Amino acid sequence: MFTLTLPKFISSISTRPFIENKRMVLPLILLICLAYSPIRDITLAAMSDAFFQVSVFVAATLFIYYYLIDRVPQLELAYLNAKSPTLEVSFASFLGALPGCGGAIIVVTQFTKGQASFGSIVAVLTATMGDAAFLLLATKPTEGGLIMLIGLSVGVISGTLVNYFHKSDFLRPEHQNVEQECESQPSKAIILSKSIWKVILIPSLIIALLIALNVDFAQFGSGLNDTVMFFGAAMALYAVITWAFSSKGRSYQDITCEEESSQPPSKLYKVLQDTHFVTAWVVASFMLFELLVTFAGVDLKAWFSHYAYLAPLIAVLIGFLPGCGPQIIVTTLYIQGIIPFSALAANAISNDGDALFPAIAMAPKAALIATFYSAIPAVLVGYGLYFYGV
Repeated sequence: MFTLTLPKFISSISTRPFIENKRMVLPLILLICLAYSPIRDITLAAMSDAFFQVSVFVAATLFIYYYLIDRVPQLELAYLNAKSPTLEVSFASFLGALPGCGGAIIVVTQFTKGQASFGSIVAVLTATMGDAAFLLLATKPTEGGLIMLIGLSVGVISGTLVNYFHKSDFLRPEHQNVEQECESQPSKAIILSKSIWKVILIPSLIIALLIALNVDFAQFGSGLNDTVMFFGAAMALYAVITWAFSSKGRSYQDITCEEESSQPPSKLYKVLQDTHFVTAWVVASFMLFELLVTFAGVDLKAWFSHYAYLAPLIAVLIGFLPGCGPQIIVTTLYIQGIIPFSALAANAISNDGDALFPAIAMAPKAALIATFYSAIPAVLVGYGLYFYGV
């Protein structure tokens, strides 16, 4: 299926302007690493690990999530604010704590329409972890649930305090006629990938579970371990290539932001879009780690252990970057045991995910101040957990 579909996939998208698509850098680097024999085995192993340890579980988690929660109820926050400012802030925090960036974008949009307070913006941006939440829930569900609870609690407290010191219409922009979100375009790459995922998801999930249980595939036949590794690497490469061709990739936002839902909306395509997006950034972080160790002799785990006191601060600073991509790298470092939970929590509170893009576009001053406000509890919680020994 993979070998038969790939030529059709490439020919259907061959007219895209490759040079302008910055997303193409990642698959090109992977192909170079695969062609360079000294690091070929490392590259294959890293890509296979990314697919079986992350991508498969993320895809399964997304299927469950999107089919159980058809859509987040878009309640008018102005109505909740009239009933109780605390209720409005609490609901905004809840929307932010949900995996993904949809809830946060809802609150940002309602703020620009005059239906939400500034405290709600701070609450939702503080509570959201973006797409990195899917990755954490898929690989470490206990820690994922704890991070969501921390984000929800800190969001409610932060939003309530902000509304206490500022009026509800603080920094609210004039009426906006245009809403800017992540790039949305029909993607042949996503459509073609659907048939592949329908075939490989269940078998891949079974293999991933066996790997998680430390099953040695060699007992079922000689060479089976290599077959599994090659298959995982091939699927990771396919996911990265599909991600690269799913956007024009001309800006930072195109690279770090997930694709918007297709029109008409499709849960399956949304699952595939998010899975490819997470896979690309996880593969990038896995390969960055391997290349640093192989060529530069950098031991990130040892470095963070030696300078552990800097980990929460670095995580907070990375959280300032808009988009979910950089935050997925931080989460991947935690999953690999390189950074502590305190740094993960600091980044989760500090980062605003994809919601920061429409916030910057429609209310730049409010976005800047809200991001600064969210950094305060991020530092306090991060270093509180650090000194507590977490």
